[in-house]
Amino acid sequence: MKKSYKIDVDCAACAEKMEVAAKETAGVKDAVVSFMTLKMKVEFEDGADPEAVMKEVYANCKKVEDDCEIYL
Repeated sequence: MKKSYKIDVDCAACAEKMEVAAKETAGVKDAVVSFMTLKMKVEFEDGADPEAVMKEVYANCKKVEDDCEIYL
């Protein structure tokens, strides 16, 4: 399953940090963060609960970039 989320981030380097953090989260098969469109596209692993996984993605992104936002 794939979903798209609106994000708020200050720079392209910060967006890259968010992408890496998202990809390293359990339940995420793949993630792409676009600074230009301010969107995060996430592909979830089979059987993963997107809502629970995105809470972890959000927490992991906050660890690497504390002023980012993901609008769940």
